Amino acid sequence: MERFRDRTEAGILLGQRLLAYAGRPDVIVLALPRGGVPVGFEVAKALDAPLDVFLVRKLGAPGQEELAMGAIASGAIRVLHHEVVRSLQISPQAIERVAQKETAELDRRERTYRAGRLPLELGGKTVILVDDGLATGSTMRAAVQAVRKHEPSRVVVAVPTASADVCAEFHLLVDEMVCLMTPQFFYAVGLWYVNFAQTSDEEVKELLDRAAKGEF
Repeated sequence: MERFRDRTEAGILLGQRLLAYAGRPDVIVLALPRGGVPVGFEVAKALDAPLDVFLVRKLGAPGQEELAMGAIASGAIRVLHHEVVRSLQISPQAIERVAQKETAELDRRERTYRAGRLPLELGGKTVILVDDGLATGSTMRAAVQAVRKHEPSRVVVAVPTASADVCAEFHLLVDEMVCLMTPQFFYAVGLWYVNFAQTSDEEVKELLDRAAKGEF
């Protein structure tokens, strides 16, 4: 399989796959920062759709921060993995301490990226969630759960690349799953890009500003 040149090319190709949604007034593209924003920008451009960010922060279990006990997301949404909470006997107070810390970081990023713009209204909309790829898919799973709480009419996940297993899982979680490339030996998202340089906060802000002004 050929690799994507960069996130811009991946977004252009993904937008072509999603053209059935082009020109529809109910469609919103939500990109997961930071790497999903350059991809989402090109998707929104192809579909002539609004672009916004949807931030998700993992809630790491106390003492085992790599283990997610839940997540918080844009719009004051909190999702808990109740099995993890029960099995580790994590107290509500401990959950709250972690949530407050991650909420502060999420709020900081919201202010940085949006520059005063209000989040888009998702109720009754067709929401297309975009990232630059899925490895374990944990962040996107949390995003899907959080977006569902806003009661959209349809949830679509669209990514340039993911493992076949993760892609298959999302077919069961959302109304439509679009994945351009599912390599047999996936390993990591960055392996499927020639240029996978980190996306900066400044780039995220610039792309969101351009999209808000219709300057695609």
